[in-house]
Amino acid sequence: MAPVEQDALAVREQLFHERVRECIICALLFASLYILCHFIITHFKKHTDFTAVHDDEDAAVNRIALGLCTFTLAVALGAVLLLPFSIISNEVLLSFPQNYYIQWLNGSLIHGLWNLVFLFSNMSLVFLMPFAYFFTESEGFAGSKKGIMARVYETSVVLLLLTLLVLGMVWVASAIVGNDAASRQSLYDLWEYYLPYLYSCISLFGVLLLLLCTPFGLSTMFTVTGKLLVKPRLLEDLDEQLSCTRFEEAAVSHRIRSGKASCWLNLDMEMLREQFFAIRSKRRKLELRHRASPWQRNLGYPLAMLGLLALTGISVLIVCFHVLELLLDDAAMPRGIQDASLGQVSFSIFGSFGAALQVVLIFYLMLSSVVGFYSSPLFTRLLPERQDTPLTKIIGNCVSLLVLSSALPVFSRTLGITRFDLLGDFGRFNWLGNFYIVFLYNMGFAGLTTLCLVKRVSWAVQAELIRAFGEDRDMGTQGWLLGCPLSPSLALTLSLCPGLHKLPLPVTRRRTRSKPC
Repeated sequence: MAPVEQDALAVREQLFHERVRECIICALLFASLYILCHFIITHFKKHTDFTAVHDDEDAAVNRIALGLCTFTLAVALGAVLLLPFSIISNEVLLSFPQNYYIQWLNGSLIHGLWNLVFLFSNMSLVFLMPFAYFFTESEGFAGSKKGIMARVYETSVVLLLLTLLVLGMVWVASAIVGNDAASRQSLYDLWEYYLPYLYSCISLFGVLLLLLCTPFGLSTMFTVTGKLLVKPRLLEDLDEQLSCTRFEEAAVSHRIRSGKASCWLNLDMEMLREQFFAIRSKRRKLELRHRASPWQRNLGYPLAMLGLLALTGISVLIVCFHVLELLLDDAAMPRGIQDASLGQVSFSIFGSFGAALQVVLIFYLMLSSVVGFYSSPLFTRLLPERQDTPLTKIIGNCVSLLVLSSALPVFSRTLGITRFDLLGDFGRFNWLGNFYIVFLYNMGFAGLTTLCLVKRVSWAVQAELIRAFGEDRDMGTQGWLLGCPLSPSLALTLSLCPGLHKLPLPVTRRRTRSKPC
């Protein structure tokens, strides 16, 4: 064999081994994501939907649909990790360019991952999730033999009709937008035009959904952080409040158990029970705060809030700087590339630190968008519940998360959070080249995020100052016992707990005429 042929054979053999290695790595990564998503869905699914007590056929159908949901959620999680993994890979190759153990981490692998995520996202949104929904709702055609295959036939027919309807709508929309010979000729190409155009519309919807959910989620995360962590209080004595609350709970509980009318007021037992439950809930919250260490109470909450403020402020500053770049340089526009050149230059002017910050911001914005999505009034009903989420709601959650996560790379590149260009078919979206859409999108994100941040922080500070420095209200019997005169027992209570009048208890006044004993 000639030396030239040997060299060509060696090159083909090397390409073959690289392709096999990439397939093995992709399979291992997806298998790990699939197992993780299976445990997540199992944690939320409703077990009665998958038991074979009532009907083996329904249980089998639900298990098939559950597998499709797990696949879709794994693709969504892969789309979230796609851009951070690419950025980290580039920095690793820059830091260790000649390391033998990371030679598998190359541009061909990253480009293949982008193409696989794009393909699986299309397949899940267009075929798998509609099939899973119609499969669970199908019963077979009338007059046909019952069974799983009858459901498969009915689901296939319905899905085919839905596909024709969607393709027809895409054909009409694309014919209206591009009314020329080249556009009409491309309408007959299903794989090269239809699916990318359809996914471009879905991606645009996902990016707009991220624009609306992310600022709302950023403001919601401040509230959630305040509920999960113990907040420090100004001018507050927890021991005094806790003792007064316990004393008040015991007094109300004694009145409920006795069931007798007071000499000083007419007792409404239902109102007393409501008051007892409110006091008990308040007592538990005070005990939780009292058990917290001073470090947790005085350091944990401020650090968490400062971290959220810093990440949000950095995101807004980056977007504002990107707006200036859009006005001055056309290179700031998001664009797609077909060849991933990794390990040549860092995608941040601050090097590895800037790349790590980009990864943190991408995860932070994704988390904020998910929080804002489930906190919005339109999608609150989709919030999954532990061990009590029906299959149809699981399908809806998987579709929603896939739409949000598949739009995350385009979202991050459009806002200038990262300079990593979109690979594969992610960069073929038509609206990415429109300057006005990109510019208005950046301005909208900066404006909405700033508005929500200022509104949330200013309201929180104002409420805390009013609570801390507000006027002391007289919380004697006229404030917390239905507006009645001061009794000897209550006078003793106030003498034992001199700080009771400082408690922010709700005032419910009701004029009642007292009866003598």
